[in-house]
Amino acid sequence: MGELSQTLATINAVLWNETWIFIIAGTGVLFTVWSGFCQYRALTHGPKVIRGVYDDPNDPGAINHFQALSAALSGTVGLGNIGGVALAITLGGPGAIFWMWIVGFLGMSIKFVEVTLSMLYRNTDDPENPHGGPMWVAGKALKKMKPELGWIGTVLAFLFSFCVMVSSGTGGNMFQAWNVADITNEYFGVAGWISGAVLTVIVGTVLIGGIKRIGKVAGTLVPAMVLIYVIAGFYVLFANFGQIPDILVMIVTSAFTPTDATGAFIGGTVGSAFLFGMKRAVFSNEAGQGSSAIAHAAAKTDEPVREGLVGGMEPFIDTIVVCTFTALIILSTGIWNRAPDAAFEDTPVPTRSESGWTFPDTVLGPGEWQDQEPLLMIVSAGVNPATGQDIHRIDGVVSSTSRGYVASWQPFTDDVRPEIVGGGFYQDHVGATLTAKAFDSVAPGLGKWLITIASWLFAISTIIAWGYYGEQGAVYMMGSKSAMPYRLIYCSLTFIATLGHIKTSSDLDNMTGIGLGIIIYANLPICWIFGYQAIRAYKEYISRLKNGQMGPDHPPPSIDDLISGRDVQR
Repeated sequence: MGELSQTLATINAVLWNETWIFIIAGTGVLFTVWSGFCQYRALTHGPKVIRGVYDDPNDPGAINHFQALSAALSGTVGLGNIGGVALAITLGGPGAIFWMWIVGFLGMSIKFVEVTLSMLYRNTDDPENPHGGPMWVAGKALKKMKPELGWIGTVLAFLFSFCVMVSSGTGGNMFQAWNVADITNEYFGVAGWISGAVLTVIVGTVLIGGIKRIGKVAGTLVPAMVLIYVIAGFYVLFANFGQIPDILVMIVTSAFTPTDATGAFIGGTVGSAFLFGMKRAVFSNEAGQGSSAIAHAAAKTDEPVREGLVGGMEPFIDTIVVCTFTALIILSTGIWNRAPDAAFEDTPVPTRSESGWTFPDTVLGPGEWQDQEPLLMIVSAGVNPATGQDIHRIDGVVSSTSRGYVASWQPFTDDVRPEIVGGGFYQDHVGATLTAKAFDSVAPGLGKWLITIASWLFAISTIIAWGYYGEQGAVYMMGSKSAMPYRLIYCSLTFIATLGHIKTSSDLDNMTGIGLGIIIYANLPICWIFGYQAIRAYKEYISRLKNGQMGPDHPPPSIDDLISGRDVQR
């Protein structure tokens, strides 16, 4: 597994570098300025569209605006908001949250362009079952613009379709399933394969029903799970209310100055805060990926820009609201830079070997240890190139032996002899588990139940949404007969991810980063080439809106009709 981890890290480093991150941010700046800050219209006009005052049963499409947003949010508001934020803070420090905010704001304009283009070029041959997404944009737009270059559009379309299939299997599926299995095992001792089996059955059952069933499930599940999470989160924040102003200041200052190592946190640079904040935000809200545009393309409307503005609301809800909520909980409880979870009875002394500095196994004292549970210890040595400080982390794992539970530590490579910091070691709370521990620190048992339940709900909704995205990529490339084989493979990945092959936060970050990276490489060129069409349509739509040439044709439907989709049923 060590060689695989190194391979994943190498690929991730190639896909994700500061230059490419600047390109994504620059794309958001371009569309923000070009549209005249379409974020404003997304936040003012978008809610009216979602409320159903523009819904028309006679428009082409399968689901209403609310269900389309819910289906798309089910793919974004998920474990990226619980586990992804925890990863950003663990690897980049508090300053990572500031850059998540920036990406959230800029991402609204990118998401608007993606969704509007998908609506302009969606396939409505079957008005009740439309198909759309960046692959349809690339496949149709270039051929329409310059027929002799149609083959380039086809290549881009197939490239995106392949990439969305890969990304759906990694970040959209395995990341979610692994987090669920990890936290369920952490709190309830349930074997990972059992959680995987249950997830697989649920996901498969919903995917078979297609976008209409996904829309109905998401329309009910997403508002409920967000409400539950927010209510419990307010309880934690209220208990630490006095710290919130200082935390907000720390988030901003840490975005522009290095963060010192303290407790379980090994320190961070401005660069690491920027990189991990940007990466986790893009992973969470999907701006630049083009994936959620596939769900929006099923909306019932004859106004592409209208659904584009609904799509523009996603990064705001996902990143600026929900991710910030999680960040405040983690930072206010101090779980991210906590003191050692357990003390060494006999401090292990490192010895030099061919593989580096090696530490002897640690026989663990009484405690709720589990076989293969990840651990870490903090040491001081030479300069850590990732942080510019002399603090490093060494990963370990718990094994059940005849001597009881024993911790084995990874070799450490450095010219300077490592010295253990803090006199103890830590349980490596990866992803959602760290957020759960933050809740537990305020009300013991709250994280155990809340985050476990929320993780299951968020994971189910996200895996379902990404299953649909990947399926549409397969259908575009290989036709409708490929849908069922794809579902079988996709569901098998859900199960495989829970079998214990992923062990550390670095493995998790590398896996999701690869899936995210390749789909952005495929999607952004499509936005660059055809983005002017979305901006032109936006300005024309806003002109008509200002001139009073369009308006609500009926009072808003009841909430029940909106959630169920009956307001657009003929």
